Amino acid sequence: MAYQAILEGVQQGRYAPGSRLVLAQLAAELNMSVVPVREAVRMLQQDGLVAYERNVGATVVGIDPVEYRNTMETLALVEGFSTAQCAPLVTEADLQRAREINDQMRRVLEDFDPVQFTTLNKQFHSTLYEHHQNAHILDLVHRGWNRLAALRSSTFAYVPGRARASVDEHDHLLDLIAQGAPFETIETAARQHRLNTLEAYLASRNNPQDAARRKDTP
Repeated sequence: MAYQAILEGVQQGRYAPGSRLVLAQLAAELNMSVVPVREAVRMLQQDGLVAYERNVGATVVGIDPVEYRNTMETLALVEGFSTAQCAPLVTEADLQRAREINDQMRRVLEDFDPVQFTTLNKQFHSTLYEHHQNAHILDLVHRGWNRLAALRSSTFAYVPGRARASVDEHDHLLDLIAQGAPFETIETAARQHRLNTLEAYLASRNNPQDAARRKDTP
C-alpha cells in the first residue's frame, strides 16, 4: 500500500522531481508506521524512481533524457517479447477488447488529451499480455511502465503527431495476432512500435519547431 501510494504521488506530480521524500512525513500522510514507508522508498529506489543522497535523503528522480531513452529501449525489448510470447494465448474476447480500446484512442484524437491517450495505450497493451505472461517478464514490463510514468505523464504531450500513427500500428499488431503470425513477426512489430515513439520524441528534441507544428495536427 505504501509503495502504490508513493508511486501514484510521483506519477501524478504530487512529489515533483527533485523533491525530498521525508519518511516521517510520508508515514503521517499515509497513516502508517515508518517501517513500510522506508521499505516502499527502497523499492522505488530499485525501480530507479528515487535516488538516495548522503546528508539529503531520498529524492524523486528528475526527468533525464538518457534515462528516458534507456527505459524506452528496454521496454521495447521486454514488451515486444511479451506480446509475441502471449500471442497464441490471446482469445477472441481479448482481441475484441483491444480493438474497442483502440477505437477509444482513435476518438480521443479528435479532441486530443495526451494523458487519457496514454492511459488507454497502457490498457491496450496490457490486454495482450497481462493475463498470459511469465510473471518475471511481466514484472519487467510493469517496472518499465512505472519508470516511464514517473519520467513523464505522457510522451504524447511532446509528440502528439505520433498518436495517430500509434493507433494505426495497434491495428496492424492486432491483425498479426489474429492471423497467427510467427513469433518473430509479432515481436518485431511490437518492439518497433515502441521504438517509433522513442524516435519521434528524440526527433522533436532535435527539431523543436517541427514538433510544435505537429502539435497542431495530432
